[in-house]
Amino acid sequence: MIDRNLNPIFLNDFLDYSSTISNKSINTIKEYNYDISHFLKYIKYKFNMTNVSEEHIKEINITDMTLKDIEKIRLEDIHSFLGYLKSTYRSKPATLARKTASIRAFFHYLCNKTKKIKTNPAQDLESPKLDRRLPKYLTLDQSKELLKVASTPPSKSRGNHDNTTRNYAIITLFLNCGMRLSELVRYKY
Repeated sequence: MIDRNLNPIFLNDFLDYSSTISNKSINTIKEYNYDISHFLKYIKYKFNMTNVSEEHIKEINITDMTLKDIEKIRLEDIHSFLGYLKSTYRSKPATLARKTASIRAFFHYLCNKTKKIKTNPAQDLESPKLDRRLPKYLTLDQSKELLKVASTPPSKSRGNHDNTTRNYAIITLFLNCGMRLSELVRYKY
């Protein structure tokens, strides 16, 4: 649950807009709140607006932040925050990309939707490059074993349905054609 009393008014306004007008899910709203409040706490620390040490950034009170404070933020400050996350929390590229998206949405709201700030520091903010995950392949021996299992008739304990031929055909299609499950399911006979 989000404790709105811990947020500045403009952050709560952004969350309300995202929830009602943009129709974002409850989980997205929670992530926006977490990401933006953490970012604002970091900014308050970076701009020496608090006496809290770096180890206790998450404990910083941001309720007194104003739009004038937000207008001082530059793209370099956002890059600094992302670097802080990577070095301090060992954040992965996917996490940094999500936080980047949250920050971009927040500043887009403040600058373009409500015109509460004049310039959008996140306008040229790029998402971190994500690692491409390669598909996992079966070895030849694993493929042969899978076909062997698919061609084995069911035992009596599994019921009277013998789908051995169908299962063997499906597995053969998968292995020989490189077909995806979604492609097979879409196929109309």
